[in-house]
Amino acid sequence: MRMALIGKKLGVTQIFKNGARIPVTVVELGPNTIIQKKTREGKDGYDAIQLGFDEKPHKKVGKAMKGHFQRADVKPVRFIREVRCTAEKVTEFEVGQQVSCDLFQVGELVDVTGTSKGKGFQGVMRRHNMKGAKQKTHGTHEQFRHVGSIGCRTTPGEVDKGKRLPGQMGNTTSTTQNVQIVGVDTENNRVLIRGSVPGARNGYVIVKQSMKKLGRIKTIGIEGASS
Repeated sequence: MRMALIGKKLGVTQIFKNGARIPVTVVELGPNTIIQKKTREGKDGYDAIQLGFDEKPHKKVGKAMKGHFQRADVKPVRFIREVRCTAEKVTEFEVGQQVSCDLFQVGELVDVTGTSKGKGFQGVMRRHNMKGAKQKTHGTHEQFRHVGSIGCRTTPGEVDKGKRLPGQMGNTTSTTQNVQIVGVDTENNRVLIRGSVPGARNGYVIVKQSMKKLGRIKTIGIEGASS
């Protein structure tokens, strides 16, 4: 099971290391509050810890969630997520405990999950990178950016599932895998992640330990990293 923390994307900048320019994304990672522990032996039937991030005023909390926070004796938060853990890992945490960004180290690979930027209703050329109509003479009708044929009369008489068509673009949950942590600021609870992560500025993200094994890591003078 992978450990994770909830954070907020602050923006994109760059750092210089050994003469090399490295683009990084700054993420405010924690502190996260342990709101609840769930165990397989209990009524929940699985092992997990519930994390909360970004405090909010009591007056903006509904009655149901207010009771949930009061039982844990913690301050209300805006963003809550569960992290599946082993039974041994759950016992390492206590309700009300604060977990900070020192959980991750420089050079570690992580997966970052967030909500991508919404771009509204888009056509096939922008959404699926189609190249458009080839004919652009005087006899061509106004179909330069259209989809084209999507079926064949009565057989099969329907549009195949998965057909690339216009529709909502962005605003979906997406994950960037195997990105590298190149800096950890425990004093300000911030980490520097090499490359881009999903979402807009001030959007919530979940940083998890990497799920896949990376065959080769390209590093440029980053301490603690391996290649």
